Amino acid sequence: MLEYRFDTQLLIAGQGLDEDDIHDHIMAHIPGDCLLAIGDEDLIKIHFHTNEPWKLLEYCASLGDIHDIVVENMERQEQGLQG
Repeated sequence: MLEYRFDTQLLIAGQGLDEDDIHDHIMAHIPGDCLLAIGDEDLIKIHFHTNEPWKLLEYCASLGDIHDIVVENMERQEQGLQG
């Protein structure tokens, strides 16, 4: 059993985005691991494992326009099922 079952990935398009601030906020407020927050002030790619992907989506939507959203259930994938 995985500690964090949802692999959540998305892009944030906005203005004045700061990957370090975004990274620090996510780590401080949303339980999870394997966080990547990479990009520039106009576009950030997020990758995060969590049990509460809706919290990540809500936070990221507060920063800009979110798109290319993927939420996969890694426990299902581990069992050979579609995630």
